[in-house]
Amino acid sequence: MQVEYFFDCSSPWTYLSFAHIESLCDARDAELVWKPILVGGVFNTVNPSVYAARGNPVPVKARYSAKDLQDWARLRGIRIGSPPVFPVNSVKAMRGAFVALEAGCISAYTRAVFERYWGELDDISQDSVMRDIAAGVGLDPDAFMAEIGTDARKSALRRNTDELIERGGFGSPTMFLDGTDMYFGNDRLVLLDAAMAARSATA
Repeated sequence: MQVEYFFDCSSPWTYLSFAHIESLCDARDAELVWKPILVGGVFNTVNPSVYAARGNPVPVKARYSAKDLQDWARLRGIRIGSPPVFPVNSVKAMRGAFVALEAGCISAYTRAVFERYWGELDDISQDSVMRDIAAGVGLDPDAFMAEIGTDARKSALRRNTDELIERGGFGSPTMFLDGTDMYFGNDRLVLLDAAMAARSATA
């Protein structure tokens, strides 16, 4: 089995899914394929209603959503605060995910980005923060910053974002089980798990 994981670290709900997706795939003996995207590009193309909801929130729904987020964070054992810069430009972080993939440290890198933004409330659009994250996972900061500015990394992030749109996705996180079975959102991981269990039972 294979799970493709389309993700952007600027999303708190994606952080919740990240905290569980690896153990879920390990338990079901599924290959996890990391697919960094820029979720703003997805919203701009197919889901602009996100911006309208942010600009004119329903107060009672917003209060419950904040509670729901913290309930999930406690369940996952992670800390999600309120970054002073939100939404954040995550383009450098998500281009950097390709560098981390090639270096074999994508899990540690992604965790570090999530923790710095949602836990420590640092602005991940800043070079100084990204250099520190890179160094913390064993990457050379100078080489890392040079690499994320290349056309190759820009194109890779654009391709993944366009691919998600073409396959019917509209946000982060989005998972595909064995190519065609799509699941969106942290709370759908339970359905993904059930689907993997069913496939394992019939294999």
